[in-house]
Amino acid sequence: MRTTNPMSQPDQTSFVQKEPASHGWRTPWVIVLCGCLISMVTFGVRSDYGLCVTPLSMTRGWGREVFAFSIALQNLLWGLGQPFAGALADRFGAARVLAGGGMLYAAGVVLTATATDPLLLHLGAGVMVGLGLSGAAFAIVIAGFTRLLPTSWRSTATGLATASGSLGQFTFAPLGQQFIDVYGWQAALVILAFGVALVPLLATALASPPKERESALQVGAVIHEERFIAAMKVALRHPSYLLLTAGFFVCGFHVAFITVHLPAYLADNGADPGLAAWSLSMIGLFNVIGAYGAGVLAGRWPRRWLLSAIYFGRVVAIMLFISVPVTSWSTLAFAGAMGLFWLSTVPPTSGLVAVMFGPRHMGMLFGIVFFSHQVGAFLGVWLGGKFYAQSHSYDLMWWISIALGLFATVVHLPIRERAAPTSAHAQAVAAGQ
Repeated sequence: MRTTNPMSQPDQTSFVQKEPASHGWRTPWVIVLCGCLISMVTFGVRSDYGLCVTPLSMTRGWGREVFAFSIALQNLLWGLGQPFAGALADRFGAARVLAGGGMLYAAGVVLTATATDPLLLHLGAGVMVGLGLSGAAFAIVIAGFTRLLPTSWRSTATGLATASGSLGQFTFAPLGQQFIDVYGWQAALVILAFGVALVPLLATALASPPKERESALQVGAVIHEERFIAAMKVALRHPSYLLLTAGFFVCGFHVAFITVHLPAYLADNGADPGLAAWSLSMIGLFNVIGAYGAGVLAGRWPRRWLLSAIYFGRVVAIMLFISVPVTSWSTLAFAGAMGLFWLSTVPPTSGLVAVMFGPRHMGMLFGIVFFSHQVGAFLGVWLGGKFYAQSHSYDLMWWISIALGLFATVVHLPIRERAAPTSAHAQAVAAGQ
């Protein structure tokens, strides 16, 4: 069964966009390569924060809930800043936003390593890294791809950018653990911050071409002439967009809870610290397959069905994991299964936003969806630390994760994969009135 094509619906509005042209050395291949490297570095370094929960807490004499709150704050501010970072990218281009976000992110990682007070830790690991990620992570890369790449490249490029984030996790998790073992967790974070500092250099490949080359002609449903607030109002009145936003909340809850608390959960069950690093690495490796595959399938299958299948797959993986004793084999099998479903939600989710609203406000509108993701991430990290402090067990969090996965499985099914209804003003513009 194929997805509905808005271009074939005479009663629905559609988008006609001029294909972006290559500009000098910034060919599609260069744009994709540099965007994927940015995604790899920013997501990879962030994944190492889970490895620092135990050593940082022991060094500073703080409970796990202190660092958990910092990471929860990081996730929340990442999401809160994403619509605004997306709007800036829509207005000024992805390159400038990526460069600024990368510098703030690197500074926050250094402050995380040197903070001797919880407030400084919250400022560095929470505020600075969170806002830095909103400008430097894969959401802005995807927005840049949508504006700069030909239509035929977009689904695959989005899958590659998402897979690259997971490849970063695969690469940086064991590398970060090696740095921690050899140099200590503080020096390890400073070393990793130098990697993040490369983002502004890589971002030059995503600089916007001359305005005449990036201008797009939109016909029908979505907002070309309307401004930021008007675009948001149209989106927030569209039921399918709201369902998509609700579903992405669950993705954030799962990903953040497992990234931050799985190492501690394994340690509580007597596992070697190296197993935690390899499990995070395994998640990243298998998500290279899952994210790229989702990007390809999102261009061929109904995206709402694909999303429901992904969330149900997570439910099965979690239920099996908590039903058996924690061993190296059960942990790695769980990590591999979760990896297939980890960020494979991103290509069909961003693709649905593009189908509903077109590329003009992609950064901002996907940013709103991503904010929901990060609210879920905040709760996944924070509640994990809070419930553990109360009961010294993660059992309740695993069952909440299962229930939310079932919710997400169902909530995507009613989504309509077509251009969104528009405001009277945009209809008048499209009709030439």
